[in-house]
Amino acid sequence: MLDSARRFIRQHDLIPTGSRVLAAVSGGSDSMALAHILRDLAANGELHLAGVVHFNHQLRASADGDERLVAETAASLGVPCYAGRADVAARARRDRRSLEDAARAARYEYFERARSEAGADLVALGHTRDDQAETFLLRLLRGAGPRGLASMHPKHGAIVRPLLGCRRVELRGWLAERHVAFADDETNTDVGIPRNRVRAELLPLLAARFNPGIVDVLADEAELARDVSSWIDGEAAALAARVVTYGDDCRIDAAQLGAAPVALQRAVLWRAMRDLASPRGVTYGHVDAVRRLMLSDTNGGSIDAPGLSVERIGGSVVLRGRRADAVGRPAAAPPNLFRYPLSIPGEVALPDAGCIAAAPCAGPGAGPYATACTGSDGRHAALVRRDLVHGSLAVRNRRPGDRFRPVGLNGRKKLQDYFVDRKVARRDRDAVPLVVDENDRIVWVVGHGIDEAFRVTDGSQAVLLLTFKAVGGPA
Repeated sequence: MLDSARRFIRQHDLIPTGSRVLAAVSGGSDSMALAHILRDLAANGELHLAGVVHFNHQLRASADGDERLVAETAASLGVPCYAGRADVAARARRDRRSLEDAARAARYEYFERARSEAGADLVALGHTRDDQAETFLLRLLRGAGPRGLASMHPKHGAIVRPLLGCRRVELRGWLAERHVAFADDETNTDVGIPRNRVRAELLPLLAARFNPGIVDVLADEAELARDVSSWIDGEAAALAARVVTYGDDCRIDAAQLGAAPVALQRAVLWRAMRDLASPRGVTYGHVDAVRRLMLSDTNGGSIDAPGLSVERIGGSVVLRGRRADAVGRPAAAPPNLFRYPLSIPGEVALPDAGCIAAAPCAGPGAGPYATACTGSDGRHAALVRRDLVHGSLAVRNRRPGDRFRPVGLNGRKKLQDYFVDRKVARRDRDAVPLVVDENDRIVWVVGHGIDEAFRVTDGSQAVLLLTFKAVGGPA
């Protein structure tokens, strides 16, 4: 089991040698196996186990017992235990979201706080190949595309999943050989919860009636979808830079986009619609309706979609954003939105921000910039962790709901509040460039600060240098 986890970690470059890792442990079999596997890897000098982190959702009578079991496990492993708790049910009611969604949000927020407190680089979760298959089926049933069907990524920011290559039954057998106790979550038998219903009813049916190896088939399909999604995202960003123009509205060149493969047409339209509609959701049906309008010759045709209106004007598809409360009212004027792909290595001109962005190659070492700085020549530069920057980068301006984790602050902060704190004038906020990764996470608020997740913490870490220079400024 140790060799299987080690191979998966190396295959996906999840945990660089010497990284400080927190093991997220619920008390169940998968997470208990994770803690012991990481302890053994740490004993071999492959990583440093910085501790165990546990979050009590206060949803079950046995939750306090699980918390005690995790604390005892941490003590037996000789590492600190970081335990948090919150009334998740109250949060779900307050935020008008599902219990599962509220629990996940509260849990991940605490994991990030604990990571900062422990000085850890990564938080490892115990998701298995079975979890991946379940997630794939759940998203397939909801009608997800390649991005959704990619399911759980082995690495996402500071979150890693070293056991995604392992089966649950194998982990339980390994624990039994070591006489390691674990807790059984009684809510796992509640088939009123969609994931439990997939686990208890759908997957066994598929295995018995169609394919005994269905878990491995679905997990492999998720990996294929992840590869496809990553490729489409990069191609769509490059195509959008040529066919999408942001001004008082968003204009898409119908002929140019219509000549592209259908998958890229949908991806570009979804990106543009998402930028204007956020935080409202944009579905396949909305994108397909706009695509049909784009391919038609109906000049003056229009469509209403969540948070925006769409109109065919001459050779362009024109998208206009609406205020969140503007049901049935005229469209509100959106900000001047921009988004440009940034290759690694490479550079791109940003006429909207009056500067040039560059991402030259960089190696290990913190160099002259500990995190981010502004030179006397008006040049901005930042060093970020290269291993945490996945896929393509892009440079854009702010969108509704943007959040990030400023260095030195424990927790996420709304970008709007961050600008207020730093006394950035309202008229200037839409012109501040943001470097984002392929998952649209903010890496750097140019001229202000990077996200804590991308902070260089060790002089031996591989780094990426990002620079911005005003157009016409010193060379």
